[in-house]
Amino acid sequence: MTGPLAFVTGASSGIGQALALRFHAAGYRLALVARRADEVARWAAEAGIGPARFAVYAADVRDVGQIVAAGRACIEAQGLPDVVIANAGISIGIDTADFADLEVMRATLETNVLGMAATFHPFVAAMCERRSGRLVGIASVAGIRGLPGHGAYCASKAAAISYCESLRGEMRPSGVKVVTIVPGYIDTPLTRGNRYSMPFLMPAADFAERAWRAIEAGASWRVIPWQMGMVVRLLRLLPNGLLDRAFAGRPRKRRQGETS
Repeated sequence: MTGPLAFVTGASSGIGQALALRFHAAGYRLALVARRADEVARWAAEAGIGPARFAVYAADVRDVGQIVAAGRACIEAQGLPDVVIANAGISIGIDTADFADLEVMRATLETNVLGMAATFHPFVAAMCERRSGRLVGIASVAGIRGLPGHGAYCASKAAAISYCESLRGEMRPSGVKVVTIVPGYIDTPLTRGNRYSMPFLMPAADFAERAWRAIEAGASWRVIPWQMGMVVRLLRLLPNGLLDRAFAGRPRKRRQGETS
């Protein structure tokens, strides 16, 4: 087993699978992490990824013990990765007035923020000792400003952005790169249920190509697609009153159990 190694969480669909395919095309071996390990193994075989080129680890990133164990198992079986991509995430709308939605917020933060830190944890010390590697956090433009009905998701992605920024400064002396990828709207099963317009919607394969380039370059921050980068700059500057009016009446993200 030769070639660099990429460790990817959330590999059962969407962005995770698209990134796995792009890294495979670049000659990387793959360590694929998902709750549904059998499905990922079947998908990898159907995608033409040879059995010597990938391994699958069953873990829920919300469970710190599981994802840390998966990372350690990867090191033992395949070696220390060159790239670790914390991609696994969930996106569910909430209503703070509904008591049950507080548990949705807990699950979102545990998955999208704690799960990211736990994904990186098994690799940090060894990468620092080796003095190379890339830790990649998949965030979202939703982390730039809070959007009505998106409180849990926006909060989690804002936290992910700040966490990666903090980690980047910590890793800088060691030569380990921390890359924050900030997707706009990407065509995945996660976004197809949205009931609002999605400007600059991008196919997952196109996103993966641009993300791969940013990761290979060791970029500290990359918004994809670039048009959403312009939107991000505008959102950062927009006064609160204008932001509130701009999103007034916009459909809210579906809450757990909602189908319409």
